[in-house]
Amino acid sequence: QVQLVESGGGLVQAGGSLRLSCAASGRTFSRYTMGWFRQAPGKDREFVAAIAWKTVHTSYADSVKGRFIISRDNAQNTVSLQMNGLKPEDTAVYYCAAGNWGTNPSDYDSWGQGTQVTVSS
Repeated sequence: QVQLVESGGGLVQAGGSLRLSCAASGRTFSRYTMGWFRQAPGKDREFVAAIAWKTVHTSYADSVKGRFIISRDNAQNTVSLQMNGLKPEDTAVYYCAAGNWGTNPSDYDSWGQGTQVTVSS
């Protein structure tokens, strides 16, 4: 498994931007698909974005497409999520995950502790 630690969450006004980062430990980081998920109070954890280990292939939830950008640096063992045009409905705890390619939480077997993102209207 891979150990993951997120950072970069916070409070931002609607229309603003935040950049989340996830630092991974483990020699095989580059072989994992990396994903970002989020969970709002009272809701299920939902897929946000994923990037394959070769960085060529990415996937985004429709709700964030065109606003969020996922990237990874295999040399630095990091994955980032640039979030632009934030909306109040983006408010959630955001989780970094490592695993196999997919959009379901069950596709991933390593998770970070989460970082809170709050967007005020």
